[in-house]
Amino acid sequence: MTSTPTSVEGPVRVAVVGSGAWGTTLALIVARSEPVTLLSHSQETAARIAASRMNELRLPGVELPPRIEITAEPEALEPASDLVILAVPSANLRSTVERVSPSIPTSADVLSVAKGLEHSTLMRMTEVIADASAAAGAPINPERIAALSGPNLAQEIARGLPASAVIASADPALGDRIVARLSRREFRLYTNRDVLGVELCGALKNVIAIAAGAADGLGFGDNGKAGLMTRGLAEMTRLGIAAGANPLTFAGLAGVGDVIATCGSKLSRNHRLGEELAKGRAWSDIEASLPGVAEGAYTVDAALALAERHGVEMPIAQEVHNALFEGKSVQRCLIDLLSRESKDELADFERWVEGLGIRPG
Repeated sequence: MTSTPTSVEGPVRVAVVGSGAWGTTLALIVARSEPVTLLSHSQETAARIAASRMNELRLPGVELPPRIEITAEPEALEPASDLVILAVPSANLRSTVERVSPSIPTSADVLSVAKGLEHSTLMRMTEVIADASAAAGAPINPERIAALSGPNLAQEIARGLPASAVIASADPALGDRIVARLSRREFRLYTNRDVLGVELCGALKNVIAIAAGAADGLGFGDNGKAGLMTRGLAEMTRLGIAAGANPLTFAGLAGVGDVIATCGSKLSRNHRLGEELAKGRAWSDIEASLPGVAEGAYTVDAALALAERHGVEMPIAQEVHNALFEGKSVQRCLIDLLSRESKDELADFERWVEGLGIRPG
């Protein structure tokens, strides 16, 4: 086993799977009050982080305290009988769960912090976890799987700046347990029973952030980007309502909160991808140069397939697909969006109120 040569106080009962920027940041949050295991995907990465006590590739300049034990051995999850946090990119989640689920205690709560949709199945991340663990012969009870989402830029949170997020769980007791474990004064957590809505928000906002980055790259200005973000949120909400989510979730932290952060921050990898596309660069050239995964690029086609399934129009997502995979220039994509026929902004009002269980009149 590759781990830190340091003692920790008491048994390690929380583990984070995935040593990217967000996984490392969540390990830092846990370590403020108790020891935590950080499981990396490779021995080489685990050894490098353990030796330097820093994750320079993903979270530069942030020192890891002794309470964080770094390893690449899935067996290290077995003592973590309280909480296992899965913090790997959406495209890698299924294979990771198949590898580690036999080592996850049946008594553990499981928290997904990945934001995406699985391309081949259109499953949300909590669904992927349940399905993949069952396929591995170590099924995780879906009632013990929760999701975290919200405006969570890892580099800010790792520096101790204030942030908020939402824990989505159909079981209120599960949400409360995770909030009690992870919530800090500077990392405020709320609960929400709408797992579907929270996960769709987390996946879809990344697609809108690519469009927002492209708009910034072309110098559209704040008015233009604000309009794009607002109409992007409308797309997200339309799909959410059609899929059965609570429309109010899209007005919360996982929805508008994350849209604001991801579309507006230079720390957002999806925003940066949009900026690079605006320079005329191809996705195949940009992908390897990003400091981490731009989830929107891996989610957009699944989002469009889900929209087609539910009969929902998503013009912004369609143009993001066109820019990424069809060779269409960003300039042309945004011009075509601006050229669309005007419509009633509240044309979907009846579907919104029906989603809330309200009947007009």
